[in-house]
Amino acid sequence: MKPRILLAIFTIPLALIIAAVPENTTHAFKLTASQLLEEANSGVQYYSPDEIADMIINKDPSLQLIDVRNADEFEKFNLPGAMNIPLADILSKDWQGYLDQDGRINIFYSNGTLKSDKAWMITRQLGYENNYVLLGGLNYWVETIMNPSAPKNTSPNEEFAKYDFRKGAGKALGGSAGAVGESTTSTKLPMPMIKSKPKKKRVQGGC
Repeated sequence: MKPRILLAIFTIPLALIIAAVPENTTHAFKLTASQLLEEANSGVQYYSPDEIADMIINKDPSLQLIDVRNADEFEKFNLPGAMNIPLADILSKDWQGYLDQDGRINIFYSNGTLKSDKAWMITRQLGYENNYVLLGGLNYWVETIMNPSAPKNTSPNEEFAKYDFRKGAGKALGGSAGAVGESTTSTKLPMPMIKSKPKKKRVQGGC
């Protein structure tokens, strides 16, 4: 599935997700619904599987993966170095220091993107920075990184280069994988030191 089509599929329900963002009485909302929708539709919140795979392999110290599925799903399968903050606990004060910071790039992920989109919208509406979403979630990760499809012989060189990268990345990260959720023991990377990194450019307005 082409990333542009994926992006369209994942941004269609965003207005409904915005409406579902719970009211929080301890933090003032920083964006209006229209401002948040503008950011969401721009796709600025997404990192592609290729970008994340490259960051994991290179042990980028600015990366922090955050799995927003429940604890059982997290234990069965998770990405290297990920921490678990279930969506139901996203507003807990215990996690505020991890989510409201400017030293790391937090990447929310779930099986698809519904839960991670919700996590991004909640934290973004609270004015938190440096929180993003893995495009397509674990399902798209398995499809593109762990089990990449070889390009056609007539494909441009860029497609072959992308395939070679994905094949190598998949091998480095544990080889091919089946459906998300099967029992897998992931290798955790050591906790890296915090290092600032330039942020993606956001849509003007809001906070």
